[in-house]
Amino acid sequence: MKRLKSKIGQYHFELRHLLVLVLVIILFQIILSYIHSISVQNVISKTMELYRQDSAERIAHQTATALEVLLDQSLSQSANRTQIVQSINIILSQQLLQKNVDEVAILVEKEHAIHILNDGDTFFDYIFHPHKPMPAIPSEYKSIERYYLEKRDVIVRDEQIITRIQGSHEFHVLVPFVPKGEYIGALYIKMTPDIRGITEEISTVYSESGALFTALILFGLLAMYYISSFTVKERDYAMTLLFREREGQMRQRIIHEKESQFTRRIYHAHHKAEKIMGFINEEIRALTRENLEAFKYKVSKYARFVSRVIYDMKSADPPIHAIRGPMFQTNINMLISFLTEHIFMRVFEQRATFRFQLDLDANFPIVNINEFVIWQILEPIIQNSIDHNPRTELLISIKTDAGAACGAEISIADNGRGIAPEFLENDPQSGIQKLFNENISSKPKPQEAGYGCYIAYGLAAKRCGWKIKARNLPEGGCQFIICLSK
Repeated sequence: MKRLKSKIGQYHFELRHLLVLVLVIILFQIILSYIHSISVQNVISKTMELYRQDSAERIAHQTATALEVLLDQSLSQSANRTQIVQSINIILSQQLLQKNVDEVAILVEKEHAIHILNDGDTFFDYIFHPHKPMPAIPSEYKSIERYYLEKRDVIVRDEQIITRIQGSHEFHVLVPFVPKGEYIGALYIKMTPDIRGITEEISTVYSESGALFTALILFGLLAMYYISSFTVKERDYAMTLLFREREGQMRQRIIHEKESQFTRRIYHAHHKAEKIMGFINEEIRALTRENLEAFKYKVSKYARFVSRVIYDMKSADPPIHAIRGPMFQTNINMLISFLTEHIFMRVFEQRATFRFQLDLDANFPIVNINEFVIWQILEPIIQNSIDHNPRTELLISIKTDAGAACGAEISIADNGRGIAPEFLENDPQSGIQKLFNENISSKPKPQEAGYGCYIAYGLAAKRCGWKIKARNLPEGGCQFIICLSK
């Protein structure tokens, strides 16, 4: 028993599954009952209509035939009035004794008038005493007279049985009355066939069929559930193994990408640190009493940048408190001035073919981000303008705006040759502009370049929560816009 219970338990057959099955069965039963009811009504309506019409016509035809045979025998043999009248009454009364027959009458024509005969005496007088006057048509038979007059020409021409259905159950039948081959009128019978017994029997059969179909569908649903549950169980197990394998592959890929990105970022920063160490050596050699304060300011900045590079070598994913927090009070205007004057102009002062134009908003807010992280964002973008525009009189305009739509904005623009249009398109996979992807560069060997904008975007968007985008200017050159979140 325990073994069977544990085996069934593997398929998670819970109360909710039973409820679903019950609801499906109830819904199906309602639909089946509705369809069954309509089908039964249609079948019974069409079938019974034909049956009742055939039954009414058959009774009327038998009655008319019996009367014709009686008249033929009476005319060929000598029979007294009493026997003939009695035989006619028996034929008419036998039909009335049936519970489905409501009215029997014989309609005859005499001297262009219609007469209705419903007993043996009047019928005998009409046949054997044609000169004897006939009784008037009672008022309750006027509708029969009108019906006969309406169908008389058709009966005389075709000598076929005429049936009219009134309502859904009442039949009015006219049978041509032709004793010895001579048409003298028609036999009228009004019938209301009762087929409730047949209807109930058919409904019972349909109900039993519906119950059987419901049981079959229930077992079919249970079998489908068992098969689908087993299939889903095997699929889930296979998917679990696949997901585990994919998870391991993705974890290794992420680790590899992080290590690769970390290596490139450190290589890039290490190159800058070597340059800064050269600046420190130059400052030490040029140290005098007069420039001591300037020496301390510049060397302090240089040294902290180098220490930041060394700190970044410790981990590929530094903690957030080392990037942003209330302990950092960075003046971006001062940082931009330092970068342009003591980094770029110092490196290129012997062969400078560019100049800077600064428009720094004095109301630009202090940001709670490590200034050397912002340094690593701004420096590659400025360097990008210099490297991709080897021409004279390059103007690099740097602007800060505290009243921008996004709250605060840094703009770095130049009047160079601009950015290739295909690099400004959004990458369908990453969803960012292509120039911020890795290894994207217009240099001859892009696999050895294209890290500056990639690193700047990673730090600005992913570490600082800023937005950065690039565009070409109508008058020439390009512009990088860094939007600080409000």
